[in-house]
Amino acid sequence: MKSILALLLLVGLQAGAQTERFYVGTYTDKSPSQGIYTGTLDADTGKLGPLELAAPAKNPSFLALAPDGKFLYAVTATNGGSVAAYRVEADGRLTWLNDLPSGSGGCHVAVDATGRNVFVANYGGGSITGFQTGTNGTLEKRTALIPFTGNGPDSKRQTKPYAHSTYTDAGNRRLYACDLGTDSVWLFDLDAPTGALTPANPPSAKVPPGSGPRHLAFSPGQSFAYVNGEMGMNVTAFSHDPKTGTLAALQTVSTLPPDVDANGMTTAEISCHSSGKWLYVSNRDVVGHGRDSLTVYAIGADGKLSWLQNVPAGVKVPRGFNIDPSGRWLIVGGQADNQITVHAIDAVTGRLSPTGQTVAVGAPVCVIFAGH
Repeated sequence: MKSILALLLLVGLQAGAQTERFYVGTYTDKSPSQGIYTGTLDADTGKLGPLELAAPAKNPSFLALAPDGKFLYAVTATNGGSVAAYRVEADGRLTWLNDLPSGSGGCHVAVDATGRNVFVANYGGGSITGFQTGTNGTLEKRTALIPFTGNGPDSKRQTKPYAHSTYTDAGNRRLYACDLGTDSVWLFDLDAPTGALTPANPPSAKVPPGSGPRHLAFSPGQSFAYVNGEMGMNVTAFSHDPKTGTLAALQTVSTLPPDVDANGMTTAEISCHSSGKWLYVSNRDVVGHGRDSLTVYAIGADGKLSWLQNVPAGVKVPRGFNIDPSGRWLIVGGQADNQITVHAIDAVTGRLSPTGQTVAVGAPVCVIFAGH
């Protein structure tokens, strides 16, 4: 009887364990990486499973999943810059479907709420490109190619536009594009059935000069949006009107404590917790002085940010990170030390603490969770 009860208890524990699958985009040209990797995280313990090659690819630096999780899209260095489509198999591996040229220096990919529109930000080209997909997930045709114009005050890094990321709103009616070169977040009206993009009115929102907007994170209800300045080591909080799509700046705050020298540092990723209570940003020490870190803010009812914490990232050059669907763990990739690591998120305070969970993979630069 005791052995039967023990077996039933073990089965119950196994059934209760929640395993979350994630994918890692990498750089392959100067690392051991061979492409896109997949792994699992135990949502109860924060323990990582082994990483496996999901699909070979050349520099699949940023990834995005379709809303139904059946297809994955990646920007790659194939043919001078392309976006590739993959079918997600039952075991988490990826089957290549096709790819299309995306433009010079593709660095970010996003999929709209229908799963039928894919958007790429072209850093080198200073443009965004739109594509429509077939019901089988393949990329069928290009629907938009929009070059930006303008520059910024930094004579070295803002001589022209540098598109860095794109995002669609919850209503799937607008597209937002961060442009490092012009200190702009460009706004477009999206016609989802055709994939057509039309400049909105007003056409952009601005961050402080020289900030260099990189990525954007909406609050869960999309009443607020947060943009990290890659060059300015800051975050600008915006109020967001879901009806009109407009962004109105509320505040700009530093991502570093006052005693940290920001010379040789840049921000990378930004993410809002699913509770809407906390915001997270990664800070990269690109000159190797050991200042790589993660910053945590509390989000007020008015959308403004209050400083909570700045902790060592646990990896070198933390370019990409993501929060798991349970909201309990943050996985961050170290581009310079070929590993990813897990931080626990305190359910009450939102503060981070290292778990000691790490796994090796060549030059990880993007982490996304399935079903997130």
